[in-house]
Amino acid sequence: MQFTCAMEDLVSAVSNVQRAVAAKSAVPALEGILLRTTHNALFVAGFDMELGITTTIPASVKELGEIVVSSRLFGDIVRKMPGDSVSFSCDEKGNTTIRSEMTSFTISGISAADYPELPSVSDGVGFTLPQNVLKSMIRQTLFAVAQPNDPRPICTGTKFELAGGKLKLISVDGYRLALRREAVEGYGDDCSFIVPGTALSDLERLCGDSDERVVLSVGSKHISFTVGNTVILSRRLEGDFLNYKKAIPESFRVTVKTARTDLLEVVERVSLIIDSKNNAPLRLTFRKDAIDFVCTTPLGKAADSCPCEGEGGDLEIGFNDHYLSDALKAAPADEINVCLNTGSSPCILVPADGSDNFVYMVLPVRLRAGQ
Repeated sequence: MQFTCAMEDLVSAVSNVQRAVAAKSAVPALEGILLRTTHNALFVAGFDMELGITTTIPASVKELGEIVVSSRLFGDIVRKMPGDSVSFSCDEKGNTTIRSEMTSFTISGISAADYPELPSVSDGVGFTLPQNVLKSMIRQTLFAVAQPNDPRPICTGTKFELAGGKLKLISVDGYRLALRREAVEGYGDDCSFIVPGTALSDLERLCGDSDERVVLSVGSKHISFTVGNTVILSRRLEGDFLNYKKAIPESFRVTVKTARTDLLEVVERVSLIIDSKNNAPLRLTFRKDAIDFVCTTPLGKAADSCPCEGEGGDLEIGFNDHYLSDALKAAPADEINVCLNTGSSPCILVPADGSDNFVYMVLPVRLRAGQ
């Protein structure tokens, strides 16, 4: 195996696929990066049996072949090497030489025969979406995905629902819910599937701010996202997702309209007296044309008010400051409606213009006397 390629292309490819390489594995090849040459390109892959990332870069290939190299070592080498191009060769025993200008390294490789075959989703349902749209949808729902160690594995992913010409992304972690909706053009069958949050985090980093299309292919057990020459391949999460349509109230006793940034700034100011040792809730009181905030911790007391339009009926409710601020940061609207029924029922944030492109739900926390 022998090839030469641009250093910048190789560094970018290795950095992308390293996100899918296993840190520790009983299969040593999974701790490495697969390199495979075609007649005019280099295929690079990382795979940990749950998530795979592959990319293809141009290369001048003198000899076809494939090899697995240590992800950590190879990545460190190519990032530190000088020059604009790099040459790579390996012999039948796996001895691998990397050269650029006056610098050279020789390391041991692993036979590509030991590398597991990447799953295929070529026979699945497919549709496309602009990179900037998918990126914003992921960013505006990913915060509500449960942590990877959550006892409910299904909540560690985001549900994709494609129906009626619209794509919905729904995330829920038991304390909050985030829903984003966008129109999709030129798709096939309706479908729904759940993608692990870790894969979506990598996909968000990979997507740019352009309107170039991301190709989504949905198989029976895996999903692939193709962004340019890079493919993210993830297993689907299986299980019963929250029936979010029943969880979101259909009518409200209190609805007030406010500027999203004004409300967020008040939340962040009042939260200054909250720290990891004093996780006190924010107390909100919805009055006529104002939302009053109070927070009391051992560090002191903070009070503030945010203007709004509407009558709150002096409804009092408590919130975790992080959960409320996360939803306000994510909401893609200048003005929002804050919708409530009681001090113990969910708070719903929706666009004030009546559109349906997002819904955020935040559960309240119980208020005690003196808080």
